[in-house]
Amino acid sequence: MSIGALHPSLAHHIVNGLGWTALRPLQDEAVAPLISGEDALLLAPTAGGKTEAALFPLLTRMTAESWDAPSLLYLAPLKALLNNLLPRLETYAGWLGMRAAVWHGDVTGGQRARLLREPPEVLLTTPESLESMLVSTKVDHRRWFRGTGAVVVDEVHAFAGDDRGWHLLAVLERLARLTGGPVQRVGLSATVGNPEALLSWLQGSFRRPASVIAPGVDVPARPDSHPV
Repeated sequence: MSIGALHPSLAHHIVNGLGWTALRPLQDEAVAPLISGEDALLLAPTAGGKTEAALFPLLTRMTAESWDAPSLLYLAPLKALLNNLLPRLETYAGWLGMRAAVWHGDVTGGQRARLLREPPEVLLTTPESLESMLVSTKVDHRRWFRGTGAVVVDEVHAFAGDDRGWHLLAVLERLARLTGGPVQRVGLSATVGNPEALLSWLQGSFRRPASVIAPGVDVPARPDSHPV
């Protein structure tokens, strides 16, 4: 797979804006399974290109299938991480005429009202803030989330095995009930010793086609077990 498999506008800006002549191995291997709708766990060290490995094919799929906004939810454990990621995701979404925005405890009431009126295609939030949206009487849940087709969970290894992890899964199950079925789940993680178990955990009660994408890492056979 290559840059050419991505949306033409993305491919143009990756080459001419970022100056890349090729994708990194992780990014290259993620293109086909993510465009096809598979769940996935992407493994790489910090600054290993995981965000781009997830975003580029998902933005391509969103555009091809014309998902309503918010089309993609990007979840992370910390508000600071979301704030740091926002400029990059705004740039990538902007290449396709889309918007990205954050929703967390530091977002003002006025900003939230504007987002509810005009949802961004890419919404960056925490599991706790997403849950507050899912229970808020100010949000028309079924209308607002009907076009959501994918969820990226950054630092997924930080969630697994503690109370925040189980809360995350509960929130994703609630989201699936609103969307009428499971949404594509993509986890981003540093290298872990049990990637297949972590992927199984992230999928929750759903067992959709799924892949661990970790070039150069020997991945053991997939168990049906908890990651810790």
